[in-house]
Amino acid sequence: MDYREEIKQLREALNEHGYKYYVLDAPTISDYEYDMLNRRLEELEARHPEEVTPDSPTQRIGGKTLEGFASYTHEVPLESLQDVFSGEEVAEFCQRMDEALGEETVYSLEPKVDGLSVALEYRDGLFVRGATRGDGRTGEDVTENLKTVRSIPMLLPDKLPRLIVRGEVYMSRAVFEELNAQREIQGRPLLANPRNAAAGSLRQLDPRVCAERKLDIQVFNLQLAEGKEFVSHQETLEYLSSQRFRVIPHKTLSGTDACQAEIARINEERTEYPFDIDGAVVKVNSLTDREKLGSTAKFPKWAVAFKYPPEKKPARVLDIVIQVGRTGVLTPKAVLTPVRLAGTTVTNATLHNQDLITERDIRVGDTVIVQKAGEIIPEVVEVDRSKRPEGTEPYRFPEVCPVCGAPVRRDEDGAAIRCTGAECPAQLLRNLTHFASRDAMDIDGCGPAVIQQLIDSGQVSNPADLYNLEAEKVAKLERMGKKSAENLLAAVQKSKSNDLSRLIFGLGIRQVGEKAAKVLASHFRTMDALCAASEEELTEIDDVGGVTARCVVDFLSSPQAKDLIARLKAAGVNMESTAELVDERFAGMTFVLTGTLSRFDRKAAQALIEERGGKAAGSVSKRTTYVVAGEAAGSKLKKAEDLGIPVLTEDEFAAMLE
Repeated sequence: MDYREEIKQLREALNEHGYKYYVLDAPTISDYEYDMLNRRLEELEARHPEEVTPDSPTQRIGGKTLEGFASYTHEVPLESLQDVFSGEEVAEFCQRMDEALGEETVYSLEPKVDGLSVALEYRDGLFVRGATRGDGRTGEDVTENLKTVRSIPMLLPDKLPRLIVRGEVYMSRAVFEELNAQREIQGRPLLANPRNAAAGSLRQLDPRVCAERKLDIQVFNLQLAEGKEFVSHQETLEYLSSQRFRVIPHKTLSGTDACQAEIARINEERTEYPFDIDGAVVKVNSLTDREKLGSTAKFPKWAVAFKYPPEKKPARVLDIVIQVGRTGVLTPKAVLTPVRLAGTTVTNATLHNQDLITERDIRVGDTVIVQKAGEIIPEVVEVDRSKRPEGTEPYRFPEVCPVCGAPVRRDEDGAAIRCTGAECPAQLLRNLTHFASRDAMDIDGCGPAVIQQLIDSGQVSNPADLYNLEAEKVAKLERMGKKSAENLLAAVQKSKSNDLSRLIFGLGIRQVGEKAAKVLASHFRTMDALCAASEEELTEIDDVGGVTARCVVDFLSSPQAKDLIARLKAAGVNMESTAELVDERFAGMTFVLTGTLSRFDRKAAQALIEERGGKAAGSVSKRTTYVVAGEAAGSKLKKAEDLGIPVLTEDEFAAMLE
């Protein structure tokens, strides 16, 4: 078969299977088969780059990191809706419509997705641009990120000259929970709710990060269609569905009673949707009637958004228990008498921290009012003190970790109370994952899934146990085998010779990131010297503040940390700095790298700067000495020019290194 014909057939097949999987939720081939088709297409396009087109399934994930988002002016404004909060207000709206139109009005009614509103523009059937709503008239061009949303078609069956649709980008509850579980393992702050997660994901400057977030979309309006005429909203949605968009669930009905019944039904079944909703939208169905009704300065007159109030119910606090998260944070939880909320039975509610418990004076035995924050997490919003039993006592946090017995300490910059134990079992998965990560000890093949199996099988209980693994036992783990086990043990063995900075970073000391670990290793040269350092000695080092110094001393002086370091030393892990300065030509200088570098890998360039006594920073300030600008440099380059900071090309930077 001619390669052009095979490329054409592969694209058609991948687009068809993608539509069935991401829009219809009815896949007809396995993930593996889909991946093999995609890989074959990638191979052919790599051999014949002249055949790559913007609508190819391989072009969904952009490779370049953006410096910022360009502004985008909406040709058809993305109007917001007037909110209503009661059945009476819905009835008033319906009455206004009937009076203005002279007959009983027909409506389209749909759930209001709690996400981020966007406009998608197509030319001759090809997706060319996507933008956020912004203020309704001007948004941000997020085309590259929207290409990663698999339920957005890149090429439409009809090739209209221009088509603009409006939809709501969201993160499903299942993906949100999966993402937060990963962030907890990584020791990163948890995302508040799916809407914030979706908005933050869509505004990631690296499209590859956005792609990992598995965003989705519900299309709910046709903004513009050149060469096509429609008479009703229902007709536009049917057309958009035929063009392979994922269209919002909707019903066409008339009369106040029917509208209110549908609003109530959506509320009762809201937990059955894969996305969060915060209301229901009532729209006049006739497009001619919409033009007749027009808009106010703020809202269209032909639609309203009914906003559901958060459901609140009373429950009694049976106990307050402490959970220790994978980052060591102690989180209080109220154990409640069972209560039905937003479609599920709730028996626990988060109390967040000691400050909230004290502020609301929540005690065991209290009757409290509970709601679901963001329709996801049950929380206590108030206490009914009229029902408080006699003899209750204010709740106080424990002074030691309930899991490992190590002292707990409150964060300097927040309300979190944290276990200080270096070997706390509650933090084991997170600690081991961080220890083995690429920027720490770089143990290839030792990801979270493998580590969890090592923990479950009793082979590891702290990082030092990694150096005592036995190939035969590791090979018995799921999806491992003899060869994988040998590779893992080889990677563990190799990590023993890492520089001290990697070990310091891998220990997971609070406030000590990759750069701070390099500073500490370079200054003290040995682990013994670092362990013997006082807070005063640490704060004398540039880039080490008082909070960081205290965290380092607290960690290294704890019995658990001393035991861990002793075991690592006994296993043969390097405890000295092996990094040497090439020279000090960049001493006192700070460099910022921006744009796409063609001659240097970014991390390698940073290492070259540090080996010559300089610092590599992530942002431009008055203290920046040079900015090295690659291709498509953006906001950092402009700021450097505004501040009068010298800008180097890659060739000029290379000349400074020689």
